[in-house]
Amino acid sequence: MLGDVPFDLVSLNDIGIDDEVEETGETFEENAALKAETYARLSGLPALADDSGLEVDALGGEPGVRSARYAGEDATDADRIAFLLQKLENVPQERWSARFRCVIALAWPGEPIEFHPGACEGMIVPEPRGFNGFGYDPVFFIPRMNMTMAELASDKKNGISHRSIAVQSAAKALTKTDNQTKIERTEQ
Repeated sequence: MLGDVPFDLVSLNDIGIDDEVEETGETFEENAALKAETYARLSGLPALADDSGLEVDALGGEPGVRSARYAGEDATDADRIAFLLQKLENVPQERWSARFRCVIALAWPGEPIEFHPGACEGMIVPEPRGFNGFGYDPVFFIPRMNMTMAELASDKKNGISHRSIAVQSAAKALTKTDNQTKIERTEQ
């Protein structure tokens, strides 16, 4: 998704960093910032990191930042979906509005963090549908597509997903930064 940015992109593995950052934040922004700042500091390079999850309105935004751990540390995707549907059991389906959210933090060593959010609105459905994707995708229905996220082909999903929207915003910021750097070099 970041293929067109004017930078050489490297993974943590590429530069020999294997430290894992514990997601202790209470928001997607806090968790993304923790990771981006840590990896920028360890690498001496600009770093991108994200945090994402599902927010269900009828559950006050749950599972939110705890989406991956919602049904317990060792839960499978099926376990998380079953737990979510159990929590919604006594809530009328018309109140099952939800969204996938993603926040990308962009950290430049010594600079303030930039945040690039993305969201995809939808509804939870009572039965899993589709086999593409992971996590809550089979129960996340997107009305404008008339499909769950798991029923979408990868290229369609990548065009509308919360992560795609956040990545597009971050890519614009990286391109703008590169253009600004070229202008500053020209003026010197």
